[in-house]
Amino acid sequence: MEEPIATLLLGKPVADALTQRVAARVRLLREQGTVPGLAIVRVGDAPSDLSYERAALKRCEAVGIEACVVALPADVSQRELLDAIDQVNADNGIHGCLLLRPLPPHVDEAMACERLDPAKDVDGVTMASLAGVFSGRPVGFAPCTAEAVMRVLGHHQVPLDGANVTVVGRSLVVGRPVSALLQAKNATVTMCHSHTRDLAASCRAADVVVVAAGRPGLLGKEAVRAGQVVIDVGTNWDDEAGRLTGDVAFDEVAPLVSAITPVPRGVGSVTTAVLADHVVTAAERSAR
Repeated sequence: MEEPIATLLLGKPVADALTQRVAARVRLLREQGTVPGLAIVRVGDAPSDLSYERAALKRCEAVGIEACVVALPADVSQRELLDAIDQVNADNGIHGCLLLRPLPPHVDEAMACERLDPAKDVDGVTMASLAGVFSGRPVGFAPCTAEAVMRVLGHHQVPLDGANVTVVGRSLVVGRPVSALLQAKNATVTMCHSHTRDLAASCRAADVVVVAAGRPGLLGKEAVRAGQVVIDVGTNWDDEAGRLTGDVAFDEVAPLVSAITPVPRGVGSVTTAVLADHVVTAAERSAR
């Protein structure tokens, strides 16, 4: 007899529904004379950057966003990078900018992020955008992956009001901003990290677990219980298996919990739809 397996919280229906709504808003903007524009600033040609760039361009084409790529060499100088960002800031036809990270170690990434106009910061890289996330004010945007988590939970109608949620990972890309977004939905959030003394106990106590630590197989069967929802944000390459894996030991955890996002086909597939949504929102704000 096969073991029961959790409901898979797939990203595709979430992304498809959001893409349809975004496309309708783009059509309205175009009728009003505004063509939403995105600039992707890429330094070097890292495979992960190129993969995300292709996915973002495909999504933009699908909804009617005009997208361009500002490709800079891997040995770009700080001055050249800042000048490129200045040009994006000054271009009224560009409503959003995606600065692909991490940047090479010889450039100051924090300085480059802060150079970007927060109004065009569609991936939450500036301090102004992050301040907006934590204060609940519409300044800039949340990081796309953090918001993608919320879109998955919302689409699949996972109750958050009053729920206990454990977030594993405290990065500014996912962990911290998703914690703020969850609290805005009235969830009670516990944040865990590499210094948490009993990670398994903290995870077992939660109704929802969001894992974004960047460590493959971090969350195993000892850290979950029946009835939980597990959101795996990890994207790690497994050389032996030749495929992407998450931060959750899926084969161990899926038979035990109520619902889980797979990797791939989970949160990651929603991020470009969120990116497109942010670009359109920026265009709407600019048009107003």
